Amino acid sequence: MEYQRLIDSTLLAPDAREEQIVALAKEAKELHFASVCINPCFIKTVKDILDGTEVKVCTVIGFPLGAMTTESKVFETRDAIEKGAQEIDMVINVSALKDGKDDYVEEEIRRIKECCGDKVLKVILECCLLTDEEKVKACLLAKRAGADFVKTSTGFSKGGATVEDVALMRKAVGEEMGVKAAGGIRDRKTMLAMVEAGATRIGTSRGKALIEE
Repeated sequence: MEYQRLIDSTLLAPDAREEQIVALAKEAKELHFASVCINPCFIKTVKDILDGTEVKVCTVIGFPLGAMTTESKVFETRDAIEKGAQEIDMVINVSALKDGKDDYVEEEIRRIKECCGDKVLKVILECCLLTDEEKVKACLLAKRAGADFVKTSTGFSKGGATVEDVALMRKAVGEEMGVKAAGGIRDRKTMLAMVEAGATRIGTSRGKALIEE
């Protein structure tokens, strides 16, 4: 397997410098990663480097808390795509999910997917804040709303990806959806365990090390 094609090379730190983003994008281009995942303010910088390659420009929406209004997330998505984003990683409204507002969560995902059109939408569940029942429910809501992937974590809460969560999410969505493991994947052994559990995309800030290890 070409593991580099599973990697979303990621830098979302609030103090990330443009020179770091440029270096990340050039590295992803050289190593043929799946995408470069950055905050929206860097979309144009990354797009200029990746134009004409298979490496996608990925950005985050409603990040990292997911607690913005649906309207603000929709605007953010539309703006990101207009600026050149090709993949969108959105954070669900965790509070709404835990309050049992399933219709709200599903409709928000659906509206963002409508903005995405044929662009890939990944739905971040933030598994460390959810019960197993809530994780499964979130997966099913994302699937019904037309999302392309479910994703474990932002990497900014109290926990990241686990093999158990990836396996649970894969079982919930079946084989037709993608599952992205992200948060705390810093070595090749962990990456391979996530893939074995059902992950089809890996979000990591250590993409080159994982490939070369």
